[in-house]
Amino acid sequence: MYRPETAPRGWNSWDCYGAAVTEKEVRQNAEFMAANLKQYGWEYVVVDIQWYEPGATTHEYRPFADLCMDEYGRLVPAPNRFPSSAGGKGFAPLAEYVHSLGLKFGIHIMRGIPRQAVHKNLPVYGTDKTARDAARFNSICMWNPDMYGTTPDETGRAYYDSIFKLYAEWGVDFIKCDDICRELPHEEAEMKMLSEALNACGREMVLSLSPGPALLEKAELYKQISNMWRITDDFWDDWKLLYAMFERAEKWSIHAGAGHFPDADMLPIGPIKQDYDVNYRTAFTEDEQITMMTLWSIMRSPLIIGGEMTGFDDFTMKLITNEAVLKMHANSRNARQIFRREIDGKEFILWTADDCEGGKYLAAFNASDEDGCLKFGLDELESIEAGSKGAELWTGDSITIEAEFMANIPAHGAKVYKI
Repeated sequence: MYRPETAPRGWNSWDCYGAAVTEKEVRQNAEFMAANLKQYGWEYVVVDIQWYEPGATTHEYRPFADLCMDEYGRLVPAPNRFPSSAGGKGFAPLAEYVHSLGLKFGIHIMRGIPRQAVHKNLPVYGTDKTARDAARFNSICMWNPDMYGTTPDETGRAYYDSIFKLYAEWGVDFIKCDDICRELPHEEAEMKMLSEALNACGREMVLSLSPGPALLEKAELYKQISNMWRITDDFWDDWKLLYAMFERAEKWSIHAGAGHFPDADMLPIGPIKQDYDVNYRTAFTEDEQITMMTLWSIMRSPLIIGGEMTGFDDFTMKLITNEAVLKMHANSRNARQIFRREIDGKEFILWTADDCEGGKYLAAFNASDEDGCLKFGLDELESIEAGSKGAELWTGDSITIEAEFMANIPAHGAKVYKI
Protein backbone atom coordinates (compact mmCIF):
# COMPACT_ATOMS: atom_id res chain seq x y z
CA MET A 1 0.00 0.00 0.00
CA TYR A 2 1.24 3.48 -0.86
CA ARG A 3 2.32 5.42 2.24
CA PRO A 4 3.13 9.10 1.61
CA GLU A 5 5.81 10.38 3.97
CA THR A 6 3.89 13.55 4.81
CA ALA A 7 0.21 14.42 4.90
CA PRO A 8 -0.96 15.40 1.41
CA ARG A 9 -1.17 19.05 0.40
CA GLY A 10 -3.26 20.15 -2.54
CA TRP A 11 -6.46 21.68 -3.91
CA ASN A 12 -9.98 20.29 -4.29
CA SER A 13 -12.77 21.80 -6.37
CA TRP A 14 -15.69 21.21 -3.95
CA ASP A 15 -15.62 24.35 -1.78
CA CYS A 16 -15.63 26.73 -4.73
CA TYR A 17 -17.51 24.82 -7.46
CA GLY A 18 -19.47 22.00 -5.84
CA ALA A 19 -20.57 19.42 -8.42
CA ALA A 20 -20.14 21.86 -11.30
CA VAL A 21 -16.38 22.31 -11.78
CA THR A 22 -15.13 22.46 -15.36
CA GLU A 23 -11.86 21.57 -17.04
CA LYS A 24 -11.05 25.25 -17.49
CA GLU A 25 -11.31 25.86 -13.74
CA VAL A 26 -9.24 22.79 -12.91
CA ARG A 27 -6.52 23.83 -15.35
CA GLN A 28 -6.33 27.42 -14.08
CA ASN A 29 -5.94 26.24 -10.49
CA ALA A 30 -3.32 23.68 -11.50
CA GLU A 31 -1.40 26.38 -13.33
CA PHE A 32 -1.60 28.67 -10.30
CA MET A 33 -0.37 25.92 -7.98
CA ALA A 34 2.53 25.06 -10.27
CA ALA A 35 3.60 28.69 -10.53
CA ASN A 36 3.13 29.76 -6.91
CA LEU A 37 2.76 26.84 -4.50
CA LYS A 38 4.56 23.77 -5.81
CA GLN A 39 7.82 24.87 -4.22
CA TYR A 40 6.06 24.82 -0.82
CA GLY A 41 4.96 21.18 -1.15
CA TRP A 42 1.48 21.70 -2.59
CA GLU A 43 1.03 19.07 -5.29
CA TYR A 44 -2.43 17.45 -5.61
CA VAL A 45 -5.17 18.81 -7.90
CA VAL A 46 -8.43 16.97 -7.20
CA VAL A 47 -11.70 17.06 -9.17
CA ASP A 48 -14.57 16.55 -6.74
CA ILE A 49 -17.99 14.95 -7.12
CA GLN A 50 -20.12 14.38 -10.24
CA TRP A 51 -17.60 15.10 -12.96
CA TYR A 52 -19.73 12.62 -14.94
CA GLU A 53 -22.95 14.69 -14.67
CA PRO A 54 -23.40 16.92 -17.76
CA GLY A 55 -26.04 19.18 -16.17
CA ALA A 56 -24.45 19.93 -12.78
CA THR A 57 -24.41 23.67 -12.05
CA THR A 58 -24.10 24.10 -8.24
CA HIS A 59 -23.38 22.21 -5.01
CA GLU A 60 -26.80 20.58 -5.35
CA TYR A 61 -27.38 17.19 -6.99
CA ARG A 62 -30.00 16.55 -9.66
CA PRO A 63 -31.73 13.32 -8.59
CA PHE A 64 -31.48 10.53 -11.17
CA ALA A 65 -29.79 12.70 -13.77
CA ASP A 66 -28.33 10.90 -16.79
CA LEU A 67 -24.65 10.19 -16.14
CA CYS A 68 -21.81 9.66 -18.61
CA MET A 69 -20.40 6.13 -18.57
CA ASP A 70 -18.75 3.60 -20.83
CA GLU A 71 -20.12 0.28 -22.05
CA TYR A 72 -19.02 -1.41 -18.80
CA GLY A 73 -20.88 0.93 -16.47
CA ARG A 74 -17.76 2.88 -15.52
CA LEU A 75 -18.33 6.61 -15.07
CA VAL A 76 -16.43 8.91 -17.42
CA PRO A 77 -16.06 12.72 -17.51
CA ALA A 78 -18.88 14.70 -19.09
CA PRO A 79 -17.37 16.02 -22.36
CA ASN A 80 -19.33 19.28 -22.21
CA ARG A 81 -17.52 20.10 -18.95
CA PHE A 82 -14.22 18.35 -19.70
CA PRO A 83 -13.66 18.74 -23.45
CA SER A 84 -10.33 16.91 -23.50
CA SER A 85 -12.14 13.71 -22.41
CA ALA A 86 -14.04 13.45 -25.71
CA GLY A 87 -13.55 10.36 -27.83
CA GLY A 88 -13.18 7.98 -24.91
CA LYS A 89 -10.00 9.59 -23.57
CA GLY A 90 -11.44 10.06 -20.08
CA PHE A 91 -9.28 12.06 -17.68
CA ALA A 92 -6.02 10.95 -19.32
CA PRO A 93 -5.40 14.26 -21.17
CA LEU A 94 -6.17 16.39 -18.10
CA ALA A 95 -4.03 14.17 -15.86
CA GLU A 96 -1.21 14.37 -18.38
CA TYR A 97 -1.42 18.16 -18.35
CA VAL A 98 -1.38 18.29 -14.53
CA HIS A 99 1.62 15.94 -14.52
CA SER A 100 3.38 18.16 -17.07
CA LEU A 101 3.23 20.94 -14.47
CA GLY A 102 5.02 18.74 -11.95
CA LEU A 103 1.82 18.09 -9.99
CA LYS A 104 -0.41 15.11 -9.22
CA PHE A 105 -4.01 14.51 -10.30
CA GLY A 106 -6.94 13.21 -8.27
CA ILE A 107 -10.66 12.49 -8.58
CA HIS A 108 -13.65 11.98 -6.33
CA ILE A 109 -15.67 8.77 -6.57
CA MET A 110 -18.79 7.48 -4.85
CA ARG A 111 -18.86 4.07 -3.20
CA GLY A 112 -20.62 1.52 -5.37
CA ILE A 113 -21.85 1.03 -8.93
CA PRO A 114 -24.03 3.50 -10.88
CA ARG A 115 -27.77 2.84 -10.67
CA GLN A 116 -27.92 3.73 -14.34
CA ALA A 117 -25.50 0.88 -15.17
CA VAL A 118 -27.62 -1.49 -13.09
CA HIS A 119 -30.88 -0.46 -14.75
CA LYS A 120 -29.27 -0.99 -18.18
CA ASN A 121 -27.72 -4.24 -16.89
CA LEU A 122 -24.37 -3.47 -18.48
CA PRO A 123 -21.61 -6.09 -18.40
CA VAL A 124 -18.88 -5.98 -15.77
CA TYR A 125 -15.53 -5.64 -17.52
CA GLY A 126 -13.57 -8.89 -17.81
CA THR A 127 -16.38 -11.13 -16.52
CA ASP A 128 -19.56 -12.84 -17.68
CA LYS A 129 -21.46 -11.00 -14.94
CA THR A 130 -23.60 -7.87 -15.19
CA ALA A 131 -24.10 -4.73 -13.13
CA ARG A 132 -27.21 -6.28 -11.57
CA ASP A 133 -25.08 -9.12 -10.25
CA ALA A 134 -22.72 -6.57 -8.64
CA ALA A 135 -25.36 -4.33 -7.04
CA ARG A 136 -26.79 -4.33 -3.53
CA PHE A 137 -30.18 -2.73 -3.97
CA ASN A 138 -30.62 -2.04 -0.25
CA SER A 139 -27.36 -0.05 -0.04
CA ILE A 140 -28.04 3.52 -1.18
CA CYS A 141 -26.40 6.79 -0.20
CA MET A 142 -28.73 8.99 1.86
CA TRP A 143 -27.66 12.24 0.21
CA ASN A 144 -26.80 11.33 -3.40
CA PRO A 145 -28.87 8.91 -5.51
CA ASP A 146 -26.30 8.04 -8.18
CA MET A 147 -25.13 4.67 -6.87
CA TYR A 148 -26.01 1.30 -5.41
CA GLY A 149 -23.53 -0.38 -3.12
CA THR A 150 -21.66 -3.37 -4.54
CA THR A 151 -21.74 -6.96 -3.41
CA PRO A 152 -18.69 -7.86 -1.30
CA ASP A 153 -17.86 -10.87 -3.49
CA GLU A 154 -16.01 -11.73 -6.70
CA THR A 155 -18.46 -9.76 -8.86
CA GLY A 156 -18.27 -6.63 -6.73
CA ARG A 157 -14.49 -6.94 -6.61
CA ALA A 158 -14.38 -7.33 -10.40
CA TYR A 159 -16.27 -4.06 -10.80
CA TYR A 160 -13.87 -2.24 -8.48
CA ASP A 161 -10.91 -3.82 -10.28
CA SER A 162 -12.34 -2.49 -13.54
CA ILE A 163 -12.69 1.11 -12.39
CA PHE A 164 -9.24 1.23 -10.80
CA LYS A 165 -7.79 -0.24 -13.99
CA LEU A 166 -9.39 2.68 -15.81
CA TYR A 167 -8.13 5.24 -13.27
CA ALA A 168 -4.60 3.82 -13.49
CA GLU A 169 -4.75 4.13 -17.29
CA TRP A 170 -5.85 7.76 -16.91
CA GLY A 171 -2.91 8.49 -14.58
CA VAL A 172 -4.86 9.21 -11.40
CA ASP A 173 -2.75 9.75 -8.25
CA PHE A 174 -5.42 10.46 -5.62
CA ILE A 175 -8.84 8.90 -4.97
CA LYS A 176 -11.34 10.54 -2.65
CA CYS A 177 -14.02 7.92 -2.01
CA ASP A 178 -17.31 9.20 -0.60
CA ASP A 179 -20.26 7.63 1.22
CA ILE A 180 -17.95 5.22 2.99
CA CYS A 181 -15.91 6.60 5.91
CA ARG A 182 -18.70 6.75 8.49
CA GLU A 183 -20.85 3.98 6.95
CA LEU A 184 -19.58 1.30 9.32
CA PRO A 185 -19.99 -1.46 10.20
CA HIS A 186 -22.62 -2.12 7.50
CA GLU A 187 -20.33 -1.09 4.62
CA GLU A 188 -17.07 -2.34 6.11
CA ALA A 189 -16.67 -5.26 3.71
CA GLU A 190 -17.08 -2.97 0.69
CA MET A 191 -14.57 -0.50 2.14
CA LYS A 192 -11.96 -3.24 2.51
CA MET A 193 -12.67 -4.58 -0.98
CA LEU A 194 -12.33 -1.13 -2.55
CA SER A 195 -8.98 -0.60 -0.83
CA GLU A 196 -7.71 -3.98 -1.97
CA ALA A 197 -8.74 -3.25 -5.57
CA LEU A 198 -6.98 0.12 -5.49
CA ASN A 199 -3.80 -1.43 -4.13
CA ALA A 200 -3.87 -4.11 -6.84
CA CYS A 201 -4.23 -1.70 -9.78
CA GLY A 202 -0.50 -1.24 -10.31
CA ARG A 203 -0.39 2.52 -9.72
CA GLU A 204 0.35 4.34 -6.49
CA MET A 205 -2.68 6.36 -5.38
CA VAL A 206 -3.55 8.15 -2.16
CA LEU A 207 -6.84 6.82 -0.75
CA SER A 208 -8.96 9.41 1.05
CA LEU A 209 -12.18 8.32 2.80
CA SER A 210 -15.23 10.60 3.20
CA PRO A 211 -17.41 11.85 4.73
CA GLY A 212 -17.03 12.01 8.49
CA PRO A 213 -17.23 11.96 11.30
CA ALA A 214 -15.10 8.84 11.23
CA LEU A 215 -15.68 6.31 13.99
CA LEU A 216 -12.94 6.43 16.61
CA GLU A 217 -13.36 2.74 17.39
CA LYS A 218 -12.45 1.99 13.76
CA ALA A 219 -9.21 3.99 13.84
CA GLU A 220 -6.98 0.97 13.29
CA LEU A 221 -9.02 -0.12 10.27
CA TYR A 222 -8.76 3.31 8.64
CA LYS A 223 -5.01 3.29 9.25
CA GLN A 224 -4.59 -0.12 7.65
CA ILE A 225 -6.60 0.48 4.47
CA SER A 226 -6.34 4.21 3.69
CA ASN A 227 -4.06 7.23 3.81
CA MET A 228 -6.54 9.78 5.17
CA TRP A 229 -10.03 9.71 6.60
CA ARG A 230 -12.43 12.50 7.45
CA ILE A 231 -12.97 13.18 11.14
CA THR A 232 -15.81 15.62 10.45
CA ASP A 233 -18.72 16.15 8.11
CA ASP A 234 -18.25 18.93 5.53
CA PHE A 235 -16.26 21.74 7.14
CA TRP A 236 -17.19 25.30 6.19
CA ASP A 237 -16.22 28.86 7.10
CA ASP A 238 -18.11 28.98 10.38
CA TRP A 239 -16.41 29.60 13.76
CA LYS A 240 -18.72 27.07 15.45
CA LEU A 241 -17.33 24.32 13.20
CA LEU A 242 -13.74 25.41 13.82
CA TYR A 243 -14.35 25.54 17.57
CA ALA A 244 -15.79 22.02 17.47
CA MET A 245 -12.70 20.77 15.65
CA PHE A 246 -10.55 21.09 18.77
CA GLU A 247 -12.42 18.24 20.45
CA ARG A 248 -12.13 16.07 17.32
CA ALA A 249 -8.45 16.89 16.93
CA GLU A 250 -7.70 15.97 20.54
CA LYS A 251 -9.22 12.51 20.06
CA TRP A 252 -7.70 11.79 16.65
CA SER A 253 -4.22 13.33 16.75
CA ILE A 254 -2.61 10.20 18.23
CA HIS A 255 -3.51 8.30 15.05
CA ALA A 256 -1.43 10.41 12.65
CA GLY A 257 1.72 8.86 11.28
CA ALA A 258 3.44 6.37 8.96
CA GLY A 259 1.47 7.40 5.89
CA HIS A 260 -1.98 7.67 7.46
CA PHE A 261 -3.57 10.92 8.64
CA PRO A 262 -6.84 11.98 10.30
CA ASP A 263 -8.39 14.51 7.92
CA ALA A 264 -9.96 17.68 9.34
CA ASP A 265 -11.29 18.47 5.83
CA MET A 266 -10.56 21.21 3.34
CA LEU A 267 -9.43 24.76 4.06
CA PRO A 268 -12.32 27.09 3.04
CA ILE A 269 -10.11 30.08 2.31
CA GLY A 270 -10.21 32.85 -0.27
CA PRO A 271 -13.02 32.80 -2.87
CA ILE A 272 -15.38 29.87 -2.19
CA LYS A 273 -18.94 28.96 -3.26
CA GLN A 274 -18.24 30.50 -6.64
CA ASP A 275 -21.09 28.56 -8.24
CA TYR A 276 -23.48 30.70 -6.17
CA ASP A 277 -21.75 34.08 -6.06
CA VAL A 278 -18.41 34.98 -7.66
CA ASN A 279 -17.98 37.73 -5.05
CA TYR A 280 -18.22 35.37 -2.06
CA ARG A 281 -15.14 35.11 0.13
CA THR A 282 -14.51 33.04 3.22
CA ALA A 283 -16.38 34.24 6.30
CA PHE A 284 -13.43 33.33 8.53
CA THR A 285 -11.52 36.26 9.98
CA GLU A 286 -7.77 36.36 9.43
CA ASP A 287 -7.22 35.25 13.03
CA GLU A 288 -9.60 32.32 12.56
CA GLN A 289 -7.72 31.27 9.44
CA ILE A 290 -4.45 31.35 11.39
CA THR A 291 -6.08 29.20 14.08
CA MET A 292 -7.27 26.72 11.45
CA MET A 293 -3.92 26.49 9.69
CA THR A 294 -2.10 26.13 13.01
CA LEU A 295 -4.33 23.34 14.31
CA TRP A 296 -4.37 21.43 11.00
CA SER A 297 -0.57 21.69 10.76
CA ILE A 298 0.41 20.66 14.28
CA MET A 299 -1.93 17.63 14.19
CA ARG A 300 -0.73 16.76 10.64
CA SER A 301 -4.11 16.85 8.96
CA PRO A 302 -3.90 16.86 5.17
CA LEU A 303 -3.94 20.43 3.87
CA ILE A 304 -6.38 20.65 0.97
CA ILE A 305 -7.19 24.15 -0.27
CA GLY A 306 -10.87 24.74 -1.02
CA GLY A 307 -10.82 28.23 -2.57
CA GLU A 308 -10.36 29.48 -6.12
CA MET A 309 -6.63 30.07 -5.96
CA THR A 310 -6.45 32.59 -8.78
CA GLY A 311 -8.41 34.96 -6.52
CA PHE A 312 -6.15 34.71 -3.46
CA ASP A 313 -5.08 37.95 -1.80
CA ASP A 314 -1.78 38.68 -0.09
CA PHE A 315 -2.94 37.45 3.32
CA THR A 316 -4.15 34.11 1.93
CA MET A 317 -0.90 33.57 0.07
CA LYS A 318 1.13 34.26 3.20
CA LEU A 319 -1.13 31.86 5.13
CA ILE A 320 -0.33 28.92 2.84
CA THR A 321 3.32 29.71 2.05
CA ASN A 322 4.66 30.19 5.59
CA GLU A 323 7.64 27.86 5.41
CA ALA A 324 8.02 27.51 9.18
CA VAL A 325 4.38 26.44 9.62
CA LEU A 326 4.58 24.07 6.66
CA LYS A 327 7.75 22.57 8.12
CA MET A 328 5.79 21.95 11.32
CA HIS A 329 3.13 20.22 9.21
CA ALA A 330 5.81 17.89 7.85
CA ASN A 331 7.85 17.42 11.03
CA SER A 332 5.29 17.37 13.83
CA ARG A 333 5.23 14.16 15.85
CA ASN A 334 3.27 13.10 18.93
CA ALA A 335 0.97 16.14 18.75
CA ARG A 336 -1.35 16.40 21.73
CA GLN A 337 -3.43 18.81 23.75
CA ILE A 338 -1.82 19.84 27.05
CA PHE A 339 -4.78 21.69 28.53
CA ARG A 340 -8.03 23.45 27.78
CA ARG A 341 -9.01 25.89 30.49
CA GLU A 342 -10.54 29.20 31.43
CA ILE A 343 -8.15 31.98 32.41
CA ASP A 344 -9.56 35.36 33.45
CA GLY A 345 -12.90 34.42 31.93
CA LYS A 346 -11.45 33.37 28.56
CA GLU A 347 -10.95 29.90 27.11
CA PHE A 348 -7.43 28.91 26.08
CA ILE A 349 -6.20 25.68 24.49
CA LEU A 350 -2.56 24.59 24.50
CA TRP A 351 -1.02 21.98 22.21
CA THR A 352 2.51 20.66 21.92
CA ALA A 353 4.35 18.37 19.52
CA ASP A 354 7.86 17.09 18.92
CA ASP A 355 9.86 18.16 15.90
CA CYS A 356 11.35 15.03 14.29
CA GLU A 357 14.52 17.05 13.61
CA GLY A 358 14.77 18.16 17.23
CA GLY A 359 13.03 20.67 19.46
CA LYS A 360 9.39 21.24 20.34
CA TYR A 361 6.37 23.00 18.94
CA LEU A 362 3.99 24.90 21.20
CA ALA A 363 0.62 26.12 19.85
CA ALA A 364 -1.58 28.41 21.93
CA PHE A 365 -5.20 29.16 20.95
CA ASN A 366 -7.65 31.73 22.28
CA ALA A 367 -11.09 30.14 21.78
CA SER A 368 -12.98 33.04 23.37
CA ASP A 369 -14.67 36.01 21.71
CA GLU A 370 -12.32 38.58 23.25
CA ASP A 371 -8.58 39.19 23.12
CA GLY A 372 -6.79 37.67 26.09
CA CYS A 373 -3.50 36.86 27.77
CA LEU A 374 -2.51 33.23 28.25
CA LYS A 375 -0.33 32.60 31.31
CA PHE A 376 0.90 29.33 32.78
CA GLY A 377 3.89 28.01 34.67
CA LEU A 378 6.61 26.22 32.78
CA ASP A 379 6.28 23.33 35.22
CA GLU A 380 3.17 22.31 33.22
CA LEU A 381 5.36 21.44 30.23
CA GLU A 382 7.71 18.51 30.04
CA SER A 383 11.12 18.84 28.36
CA ILE A 384 10.99 22.61 27.87
CA GLU A 385 13.35 24.37 30.24
CA ALA A 386 13.49 27.97 31.39
CA GLY A 387 15.89 29.89 29.20
CA SER A 388 15.02 27.93 26.06
CA LYS A 389 15.04 30.00 22.88
CA GLY A 390 12.43 29.98 20.18
CA ALA A 391 10.44 31.89 17.58
CA GLU A 392 6.76 32.54 16.87
CA LEU A 393 6.18 31.01 13.45
CA TRP A 394 3.61 33.45 12.05
CA THR A 395 5.54 36.61 12.88
CA GLY A 396 9.11 35.31 13.15
CA ASP A 397 9.50 37.08 16.50
CA SER A 398 12.20 35.60 18.76
CA ILE A 399 11.33 34.59 22.31
CA THR A 400 13.02 33.27 25.43
CA ILE A 401 10.98 30.88 27.55
CA GLU A 402 10.82 32.08 31.15
CA ALA A 403 9.55 30.28 34.25
CA GLU A 404 6.11 31.67 33.44
CA PHE A 405 4.93 31.58 29.86
CA MET A 406 2.80 34.49 28.69
CA ALA A 407 1.28 35.34 25.30
CA ASN A 408 -1.28 37.91 24.19
CA ILE A 409 -3.59 36.21 21.71
CA PRO A 410 -6.45 37.82 19.76
CA ALA A 411 -9.99 36.48 19.90
CA HIS A 412 -10.32 33.22 17.91
CA GLY A 413 -6.60 33.52 17.20
CA ALA A 414 -3.46 31.49 17.70
CA LYS A 415 0.27 31.71 18.18
CA VAL A 416 2.66 28.86 17.52
CA TYR A 417 6.30 28.55 18.57
CA LYS A 418 9.27 26.44 17.64
CA ILE A 419 11.30 25.94 20.84
